[in-house]
Amino acid sequence: QLQASGGGLVQAGGSLRLSCEASGRTFSISAMGWFRQAPGKEREFVAAVSWSDGRTYYTDSMKGRFTISKDNAKNTLYLQMNSLKPEDTAIYYCALSRYYTRDYYAAEQYAYWGQGTQVTVSS
Repeated sequence: QLQASGGGLVQAGGSLRLSCEASGRTFSISAMGWFRQAPGKEREFVAAVSWSDGRTYYTDSMKGRFTISKDNAKNTLYLQMNSLKPEDTAIYYCALSRYYTRDYYAAEQYAYWGQGTQVTVSS
């Protein structure tokens, strides 16, 4: 199970920190990531992290503003979002890949998904 939290309403230029706690069969985590879906748009990749070596992956447009991190001991994933823009408004989903991740950017690599947390950035 994945439980995401930390979303909310923030003004443009502000910051939010999302969290996602994994429970259950966490011994086999290969990677965790964040995706987002804005109204009327397709789900898009935001960032991901390899659970074993901590290597991170970002969408270019978010690199420098967003930082993904993890706490292996707590089985928790974070997304620090700074300099938020109205176009960052979306539902943010955390996702988990077990055993092996071939393509960190591909949603189909992640078998488990959280319920989503709403992020709204006002102008």
